[in-house]
Amino acid sequence: MNEKKIKPNTKVGIIGAMDDEVSLLKKAARIDKTTSIASMEFCEGEIDGRSVVIVKCGMGKVNAGICASTLIREFHCDVIINTGVAGSLDARMDIGDIVISLDAVQHDFDVTPIGFQKAEIPYTGLYAFKADEMLREAAKKAADKVIDDVKIFEGRVCSGDQFIASKGQKDTIVSNFGGLACEMEGASVAQTCYLFGVPFVILRAISDKPDGTGASDFAVFTAESAARCSKIILEMLKAL
Repeated sequence: MNEKKIKPNTKVGIIGAMDDEVSLLKKAARIDKTTSIASMEFCEGEIDGRSVVIVKCGMGKVNAGICASTLIREFHCDVIINTGVAGSLDARMDIGDIVISLDAVQHDFDVTPIGFQKAEIPYTGLYAFKADEMLREAAKKAADKVIDDVKIFEGRVCSGDQFIASKGQKDTIVSNFGGLACEMEGASVAQTCYLFGVPFVILRAISDKPDGTGASDFAVFTAESAARCSKIILEMLKAL
């Protein structure tokens, strides 16, 4: 693994969909200013000397896309980290395990009747948006250092405006796209960052298995799983 680092003055935008996904990061930060835009609270400050903007975007791809765009256009963030929880798409994965994105797809985006492949965004030639290699390496290195009680995976994140709770839904996503984790925001952040030319990475901790028990697992394990991603980000910010 190389030791490339981002520039010292780089501003890092951190997006989570729910309070549990950003609360520990906010506690660790020195927050200097909070700005409300589009019903989202953008908290500007520092963590270990690194300039950050931390925000809860709310669930879903529209919220996530607006949030990422605002971080880039209004707050001039140079890189974006999307953190949170997700459902497992792979039998090897247990609750609490970590997924670092290689890329992200929108599993519910479908314009195949007019000649595009599943999830392909028309006229981009892309259906999957790749995470930044340097950020992926930083996330993996941080996870290896601070996470020792669960497994760490790298792979595809599949996003859609649906809570995937059944085995049938899971099987359909896997048959179409593969992937390790399903959630509701990451691919929207990925596409937004691609369009603006901003590096990104998605971190997900498994909170539920989409095998019919997803909803109950989610309620029980979200906070504990989200805390693992926050721990990784705090270590990443030291090393970036």
